[in-house]
Amino acid sequence: MSRTVAIVGRPNVGKSRLFNRLARKRISIVHDQPGLTRDVISAEIAEGSYTLLDTGGIGYKGTDTPAALTAASEEQVSFAISTASVILFVVDGLEGMSALDERIAARLRKSKKIVRLVVNKADFDDTKVDLASAYRLGLGEPLRVSAEHGTGETELRAAILAALGPVTEAEAEKAAKTAADPLCVCFIGRPNVGKSSLSNRLLQSDRLIVSPMPGTTRDSVELPFDFKGRDGKMYPFRLIDTAGIKAATKLASPIEYFSRLRALDAVRQTDVVFLVLDGLEGVTQQDKAIAGEAIKEKKPIVVVVNKWDLVQAGFKKDGGFAPYKSERDYREKYEHALFERLYFTPGAPLIFVSAMSGYEVDRMLNAAVKLNRSLDTKLPTAKLNKVIEHLSDRNPPPAIGGKRFRVYYATQTGTRPFRIKLFCNREEKLTEQYRRYLEAGVVEEFGLNGCPVYFDLVGKEKHEPGTPYSGKAARAEAHTPKWRASEGATDLHPSHETIED
Repeated sequence: MSRTVAIVGRPNVGKSRLFNRLARKRISIVHDQPGLTRDVISAEIAEGSYTLLDTGGIGYKGTDTPAALTAASEEQVSFAISTASVILFVVDGLEGMSALDERIAARLRKSKKIVRLVVNKADFDDTKVDLASAYRLGLGEPLRVSAEHGTGETELRAAILAALGPVTEAEAEKAAKTAADPLCVCFIGRPNVGKSSLSNRLLQSDRLIVSPMPGTTRDSVELPFDFKGRDGKMYPFRLIDTAGIKAATKLASPIEYFSRLRALDAVRQTDVVFLVLDGLEGVTQQDKAIAGEAIKEKKPIVVVVNKWDLVQAGFKKDGGFAPYKSERDYREKYEHALFERLYFTPGAPLIFVSAMSGYEVDRMLNAAVKLNRSLDTKLPTAKLNKVIEHLSDRNPPPAIGGKRFRVYYATQTGTRPFRIKLFCNREEKLTEQYRRYLEAGVVEEFGLNGCPVYFDLVGKEKHEPGTPYSGKAARAEAHTPKWRASEGATDLHPSHETIED
């Protein structure tokens, strides 16, 4: 990572706001509360082909954060400084230079890195910005900027590129490889189920802060890595670790609100979602709501049950967990209860893992590779119609108002997610339960485990009795056999239980 730029400074000088401005999108959470950023947040900047890092405040002494978390955040800053080739040292131009700023400046001078001093909050004239004390830090000509309003942004970008120097041929080649479409995966789940621990296990480093304290992760952190699959090929991944998602009614602060928004936004960006559950606590109502959010975004899901090492240890040393006879019995009962509650994720791969021991962790990525490959499957129209006819004959749809839902013809219209257009008699005759039955049947018959399937319904045009009708549904009915079909549904496919419930 030779072309890496790290933003550092004491708490609450505007580092995250400057990071978002340079990245040209809202990535880091911005708030007046100091000590908000903990992990190192990264973004790839196309202009100049470099990686930009946002860091936590150096020297934070807040009473609201345990000492262990503060120390871990400081370690992350040290990592960023050691990794970066250029450092942007941000200070508050309105408050002036503090003793902590002077200590940080001395530390950066010893690092032997290229350091550019950035005086933030320079929204006003020179009489309100303390430039004199900035010069005394011994870091050369300060750059005046306003991260909030964009003052000095052009000059700062030019200074960064000048400090980095031109892109070498080797760096350009590396950037091209990095830009190759990686498989994007994200961990979502309740607080403290082990998402960051699993991320560190995949990255094979302590890149993310891990703590027993719920809510340790606040921002969504993106990290690239490579994985060697079962077929021996190397697969590029982009991993997003997210904050634990709480119910909207239980959000206690604006920080938790923005953390939740970032986590849900990560779901929209990802190719495959890892839904992380706690192996000891089972499936909660909030787990169900979080899974519903992924389904609403039409994302394929791999269900990951973490902390399985604790389950194994319990059966080996403590005599197990009553009334379960063995680990196998516990697993089978857990799986049955899980899919009974997450009934809207038909065929989703289920993997029992341990972030601490590494047990079965590689299976998660192999499942993601296989699932991602399945998303491009083309469903033969003839076979698709036979499958739906078979499902309908095996379990006919219920009669509503004396009439049953009937499908005349089905055809695939899209992938990622799978979209199937159903030409039918009446959309309103289709029940939610029957729609789920048909979706699960299609998933099983075509081996699309974990892939979302959605139906677009095209009903017959309503007309008076005895008068002919026209349209796609009429033409489909005229040229295809009339047989009962299984369930289709609306374009939306939520569990109807969202986080707000």
